[in-house]
Amino acid sequence: MSEGAGQRTASTAGTPARQKGKKRVDSSIWVMGGLTLLMIIWAYAKGADLPLRGFQATFGLLQDVWLPLLLGFCLAGFFDVLVPRDLLVKWMGEQSGWQGICIGWLIGLLMPGGPYVVFPIAASLFKQGVGVAPLITFITAKSLLSPTRLFSWEAPFLGWPLAAARAIPSFILPPLVGIVSQRLFAFFNR
Repeated sequence: MSEGAGQRTASTAGTPARQKGKKRVDSSIWVMGGLTLLMIIWAYAKGADLPLRGFQATFGLLQDVWLPLLLGFCLAGFFDVLVPRDLLVKWMGEQSGWQGICIGWLIGLLMPGGPYVVFPIAASLFKQGVGVAPLITFITAKSLLSPTRLFSWEAPFLGWPLAAARAIPSFILPPLVGIVSQRLFAFFNR
């Protein structure tokens, strides 16, 4: 892996080099916190009981997703310690080319689970040095096309013609998105 890729991994995966004892709050935390505060103020302006109802809805949602979220983070953590970094970089690193893209594509198509599983694992992969193109191919394949969803939900509810019309382009697009995204990432990361 090149020196630049190591720098990319450390700074963008949320683990920047820090001075001992100092903790840095990620800018996304500030944005989400600010937006939450604005929503609370807006809710209060519309009705004094709305902020409480908003928090009740929040905790209801948390009850629905806490277990998949926890399991997704557990999977990512175990993946982090069980899969050797050198193996990941060899098969899916920046220099892996089409091989890495095809592996990301296949894993994305076959892996079960929703965003609670995918994004913690994607963050772990990125931190360990998986290339941008294979990683974005993985995320895109998982997001666009799930065989389980296709056979269990889409075809039965929408019919095969519509399901196939959506599935075929969704099957083809992930590698293209990975390649384009790698170039965009290099441009944005200058």
